[in-house]
Amino acid sequence: MLDRDGYRPNVGIILANGRNEVFWGKRVNQHAWQFPQGGINNGETPERAMYRELDEEIGLKADHVRILGRTRHWLRYEVPEKWVRRDWRGTYRGQKQIWYLLRMVGRDCDVKLRASDKPEFDAWRWHDYWVPLEAVIEFKRQVYRQALAELHRYLGVDRRRQPRHEAAEPR
Repeated sequence: MLDRDGYRPNVGIILANGRNEVFWGKRVNQHAWQFPQGGINNGETPERAMYRELDEEIGLKADHVRILGRTRHWLRYEVPEKWVRRDWRGTYRGQKQIWYLLRMVGRDCDVKLRASDKPEFDAWRWHDYWVPLEAVIEFKRQVYRQALAELHRYLGVDRRRQPRHEAAEPR
């Protein structure tokens, strides 16, 4: 499902533990790290999609987390042509995302990367809130910066610790 501008609706998830460290997942068979994210199905609310993706990608249920906040508006990124499926070429531009900041109220052992038949991640770790975005595929980095910058206030994370090159305010 694409919007009229060619963006696929999607949710992004920043999951924080009690120390304000964030879940960082390593993509299956890749050296790329990212936050959980996924598409919004037709007729599904962003919040419902977030809970579904949380379960599918890392095996967590609604009672393992608490919503702290979400982005006010859609954040968009464009996907380079070489990454676009052949049947979507000419119509697909990228993703538009609502990002959620969640507090983990469950335990680390509740994370189950093999919760679905097609695992997204083969490893994970907790990382400082201001994660090193060089590990994220380049075309997603600006959206990550925007989501982290907009949502950090819900955790009281010190903005002065944000890496200097990522200090830009979201547009």
